[in-house]
Amino acid sequence: MTKLITAPFAGAFALATPRAVQSFRPRADAQDPGKLLAELKKTFEDFKAENDTRLKGKADVVTDEKVERINTAVTDLQAGIDALTKKLAAAQLGSGGGGNDTADRQAYAAAFDVFFRTGAGQSDLKALAVKAQLTRQSDPDGGYVVSPEIEKSIDRVLGTVSAMRQLATVRTTGAATYKKRVGQGGASSGWVGENEPRVETTTPRLSELAFEAMTLYAEPEATEEMLEDADFDVESWLADEVNIEFAEQEGAAHVSGNGIKRPRGVLSYDTVADANWAWGKLGFYTSGAAADLTDADKLIDLTQGLKQGFRMNASWLMNRFTAGKIRKLKNGEGDYLWQPSLQIGVPPSLMGYPTYDDDNMPDVGAGAFPVAFGDFKRGYVIIDRRGVKILRNPYKTSGFVTFYTTKRTGGGVQQFQAIKLLKISA
Repeated sequence: MTKLITAPFAGAFALATPRAVQSFRPRADAQDPGKLLAELKKTFEDFKAENDTRLKGKADVVTDEKVERINTAVTDLQAGIDALTKKLAAAQLGSGGGGNDTADRQAYAAAFDVFFRTGAGQSDLKALAVKAQLTRQSDPDGGYVVSPEIEKSIDRVLGTVSAMRQLATVRTTGAATYKKRVGQGGASSGWVGENEPRVETTTPRLSELAFEAMTLYAEPEATEEMLEDADFDVESWLADEVNIEFAEQEGAAHVSGNGIKRPRGVLSYDTVADANWAWGKLGFYTSGAAADLTDADKLIDLTQGLKQGFRMNASWLMNRFTAGKIRKLKNGEGDYLWQPSLQIGVPPSLMGYPTYDDDNMPDVGAGAFPVAFGDFKRGYVIIDRRGVKILRNPYKTSGFVTFYTTKRTGGGVQQFQAIKLLKISA
């Protein structure tokens, strides 16, 4: 079971892949936003100066190594800012209401703590679940909706860790399947004179999309003695145990999930050259090289391939190593396409559009789709079935209590025109 590192700032870095943090070691001032931003700005200027030398044909082995080293430092500093943003977001827990509602929730939390430590008080918990106005009552088999604080904590961390959950539309539904109808266009019209006959025009087409809520689970465990004797916050402990597992599983599924027992990821759909785009497929542009990304014009082509209505709220999705390659590219006027984030909470930009990092996106390689660009809020939907449930099981392993925690969620592309991909191909 993956454990959440709780030391300040270290937990956020634990969410990155090992490659992303090999060369970056946070100093004592790593939590100072001003110093991080100032260092990022200076390091990026150093990177541009060295990379300009390389691009002018004056490079040697030493220069190339220096460019790569500084480029990695920029990546790691940006990762540090992203991690600090996540840490600050994770610290913001919405306060509950006042009056009797708060008292009911506090009473539920106290009963929840007793139930988790000892397994006692099920009847009290059932009654308080109704008074606390939770989303679903307890099941006869002992499964419970978690207290509001735990559910908010889990959802909050999911939202800060998973880039797709940040970008996509998130719908909460009370049904197992979320259905919607999408217009595919197809209506035609024409000009006509006053006395001329009117010819029947074509009718617009509708397509029904269905997204099923799949079951995501985690099963942390604790010894009976720890639960009985330790003076700690059971709710926070459980949320810490579950949220990273859920975030990692969801993040991977929303990018590359095959739709079988999990959401269907944006990269799992059929793709086609954008000139031949058809509903149900995602259009792509090529990088211009069989196994690399070196041509800035191809990224410009990709942005222009997205319709204006989707470009207004568009963003980029890629991993840090793809961003490192793109960081070296310039447009025809000699300007760098990538610009660092100089404000906490604001992502870096590429050609003026925000860039989001997702380690689940593939690296640059022959035939890969390492870059996605589009209006993900219109293009991709995530559905959450109401409620997170927990089943306390003291019988699975002698001396231990397991907490079988489930969440039902799903997702998929809902507007195929809103997202374009870059394919590494000549």
